[in-house]
Amino acid sequence: MTINFDELPEFSKEYKRYLKKYRTLDSDFLNFKKIILSIPCGVGKHFNIITVSNDIKIIKARLFCRYLKGTSLRIIYAFHFQSRKVDFIELYFKGEKENEDSERIKAYLKNFF
Repeated sequence: MTINFDELPEFSKEYKRYLKKYRTLDSDFLNFKKIILSIPCGVGKHFNIITVSNDIKIIKARLFCRYLKGTSLRIIYAFHFQSRKVDFIELYFKGEKENEDSERIKAYLKNFF
C-alpha cells in the first residue's frame, strides 16, 4: 500500500532551516516517513491526533532527531484516508515554540471544506 507525501511551502522552509542546524534531520525524517508508511496515524504517546474530520486526521508527532540527543522536533501532518496521502504542515522545535500554529492548520483545512 502506497502513501503519497507532500509538503506545504511553509513546511519546506522550516525543514530547510532546521536541516542547516541539525545535520541528521534528513535521515531522521526518512525514518519518520517509514513509520507513517506502516502506521499512518502513528501509535503510542508520541503521536497525538489534533483534529478529525470527514476524510482527514491532523496529527502532531515527535520527530526524533539524533543530532538533538534525546530531545525532539514536533511535526504536524494531515493524513487523508481516501487518497492515502500525507501532507506535512509544520515542523518546529519545542524549545523555540510551545505549540503548533493553529491558524495554519485552520487555513489548510479550509481547502477541503
